[in-house]
Amino acid sequence: MDKIKFKEIGNKIKKIIKNKKDIKGVAPSEIAAYLKKLKKEDSDRFLEYLKKLPPEVLGEVLLELPESLKEEAIRELSAEKLAVAIEELESDDATDLIKDIEEVDENLERKIYENLDEEQKEEIEKLSAYEEDQAGAYMQLEVFEARLDETIQEAISRLRRLKEEGELENIQQVYVVDEDRHLKAIIPLGDLITFDFKKRFKDIVKEGSYEPISVRATEPIKDVIKKFEDYNLPVLAVVDDNGRLLGRITSDDIIDLIEEQATEQLYNLAGVEEEAEEEDDIKIVTKKRAWWLFINLWTAIFASLVIGLFDETIQKYVALAVLMPIVASMGGNAGTQTLTVVVRKLALGEIDWDNAKEALYKETLVSLFNGLIFAVVMGAIAWVWFSDWMLGAVIAMAMVINLLAAGFFGAVIPLVLKKIGADPAVGSSVVLTTVTDVVGFFAFLGLAKLLLVK
Repeated sequence: MDKIKFKEIGNKIKKIIKNKKDIKGVAPSEIAAYLKKLKKEDSDRFLEYLKKLPPEVLGEVLLELPESLKEEAIRELSAEKLAVAIEELESDDATDLIKDIEEVDENLERKIYENLDEEQKEEIEKLSAYEEDQAGAYMQLEVFEARLDETIQEAISRLRRLKEEGELENIQQVYVVDEDRHLKAIIPLGDLITFDFKKRFKDIVKEGSYEPISVRATEPIKDVIKKFEDYNLPVLAVVDDNGRLLGRITSDDIIDLIEEQATEQLYNLAGVEEEAEEEDDIKIVTKKRAWWLFINLWTAIFASLVIGLFDETIQKYVALAVLMPIVASMGGNAGTQTLTVVVRKLALGEIDWDNAKEALYKETLVSLFNGLIFAVVMGAIAWVWFSDWMLGAVIAMAMVINLLAAGFFGAVIPLVLKKIGADPAVGSSVVLTTVTDVVGFFAFLGLAKLLLVK
C-alpha cells in the first residue's frame, strides 16, 4: 500500500469512526490492510481504531486480518462488541468468526454465544455441523425464496421489504420452492422483472425453463469448485439429500477457497507454512523454515555420500567435478516441472490413482524426449569443452537417465502420497530432489568409472 493510498484510507476510516454512516466508502479488505500497516507503525493506534470501528464493518474487517492480528484483536475486544459484530454478519461469515474466537479463547466464545439471539445460534449450529471439506460448511442460509403459488408481484414486494429491513444482501436470484421447500427453479432477478407481475411462479416452472443447478450439502467442496468452473456460476444453491433448499454458496467464497488452496500448495512445495509466513516475528518464521532446511540438509548429505563413493574416479578425471552439478540441476528442474503439473491436477481432481497410468505415461515420455534433446546439446558442449568425445557420451547418457527418472518420480511421488492419504504437495519436493541428485550423480559418475577411468 503506497503512502497516498494509506493516507486516503486512513482519512476514510476516521470519517467512519466519527459519523458511523459512511461505512460503504471503503471495503473491509482495505480497512484490514490499513490496520495491518498501522500495527507496524503504531500498535496503540491500531487497537484504538479497531475498537472504534462500527459493528456493521468490524466483523468483516476481523475476517480479513492475518491470523496473528486477528488473534490479538479478538483478545482486546469485549464479548459484547464481538457479539454485536457477529450479528451483523451473514450466517457463513458469522460461523467462521465464532470458530476463530473459539480457537483463541473458549471462555470468550461461550460469553459471545450467550449474547447472540436464538435464530443466529441455530444458524451457527447448523453450519458448524458440517465437515470442513463439505459444501455445507461454506454455504450461507440467507436466500430469497418464493412459493409456486405466489405471484411475481407478491414476491417483489416481499423482497423490497426484506431489503429495507436489512434482512437480505447481495440477492441475485429467486429460488422457487414447493410447500416442502423442494427446489423447483432458480430465476435471475433480471429475468423476473420482465415477466407479467400477475403471473404465478408455477406457470413459469411449467414452461420447463430455469432448471435449478444445485449441490448437496454433504458433497465434497472440490466438486462444488468444479461446478462453479463448469457452469460459470455467480452463486450455487445448496440442498439436502431430498432436494430441499438449505442455502447458497457465493462465488466470492469459492474464489477465496481457490486462492487459499493455491497458496497452500505453493508454500507446501517450497517447504514453508502459510500461517508462519504471515507472522511479523522473525524468530517464528526462521524456526518454521529451518525445519524443512534441516530435512534438506540430510538429503544433501545423502547425495554427497553417493559422490564419495566415486572420489577416486573424480580425482583421476577432474572434469567430472565441473560437469556433475549440471546433470543434477537439469534433473531437479525437469522433476519440479512434472511435480508442479501433477500436484495441481490432483488438486483440481483432473487425475487420481485410477487414471494415473495416462498421466504417468505422458510425463515420463515428455521427460524422455527432453532428456534426448539436452543429451545431444550437453554431450556436444562437453566434447568441445574438454576435447573428449567419450566424456560427451557419458554426460549425454547420464542426462537421459536422470531426466527420465525425474519425469517418472515427479509423477509417482505425489500420486503415492495422495493414495496413502497424505498431502501430495507436502514433502514431494524434498523426496524428488533427493531422487534426482542421487540418480544423477550415480549415473554420471558410475558411467564415467566404467567408460573413462582405466
